[in-house]
Amino acid sequence: MTGTTAGTRPPTGRPAPRTVLRARRIGAARHLGVGLLLVGTVLPLLPLLVWAFAGQWRYPALWPAEGSLRGIRLLLEPRSQVPQGLITSTVIATTVALLACVVGYPAGRALGMHRFRGRRAVQFLLLAPVIVPGLASAVGLEVFFIRAGLSGTVAGVVLVQLMPTVPYAATVLGAAFANLDPDYERQARALGAGALQVLLFVTLPMLRPSLLLAGLFTFLISWSEYVLTLLVGGGQVTTLPLLLFAAISSSDTTVAAALGMLMIAPPLVLVVASTRLLSARSGAVVGMARL
Repeated sequence: MTGTTAGTRPPTGRPAPRTVLRARRIGAARHLGVGLLLVGTVLPLLPLLVWAFAGQWRYPALWPAEGSLRGIRLLLEPRSQVPQGLITSTVIATTVALLACVVGYPAGRALGMHRFRGRRAVQFLLLAPVIVPGLASAVGLEVFFIRAGLSGTVAGVVLVQLMPTVPYAATVLGAAFANLDPDYERQARALGAGALQVLLFVTLPMLRPSLLLAGLFTFLISWSEYVLTLLVGGGQVTTLPLLLFAAISSSDTTVAAALGMLMIAPPLVLVVASTRLLSARSGAVVGMARL
């Protein structure tokens, strides 16, 4: 006898109405959250964008009397040092991000996968460069860099910027290692893989999102660093933050706004491109509670 029992619903292969409604609500809430995030990010930048293309904007006018490309043209002129500063900032920030991840990798592995006496003290010492004001540390380091012949060089700026970036890289990677299952590495070694093969084909692929996240954080910190670059660079290493502060000091609002837009653009592009890595499924986030 075919048919259905009273009170039961025949299988149709379609999701229940409540499930569909719930999925639509979640999707709508997600789109609303993304929209609010974009508005909150872009809205503060609108006055900066208007200033970058403003010709005359006198108080109390609510809008510039005329537009101008003077700020953009000055950025493109070789004598403005902006092209050189852009290249220098990119090279320094990229190098610092790579070195910070390399240095923070073993520290993150030790803190995330091992429990040992004095572990909390090690964590505190690792975060000490972030807790202590950067200016106080930089003054003492400046003397050392002068004696070592690194003052006024790109190498010196890269090394001194590792001080505030390595703690962030070690913390992010430590959270990732806290969520890493070591059985995968054991299985690879049991199958005959060497230490380098395990690192390249097992560990690093599992840590790829966290490594990119740590690289993003350290890149952004280095990109906007001003005090350490000024003290150790000694005015010989020109980066975008130094040029931006110089433009602000000269009271040229148009040039300062154009420089501000140039400084914001690369980090904004990197953050938007890395939004998928900032989810709760990322090992850098899931393992944070285990630290």
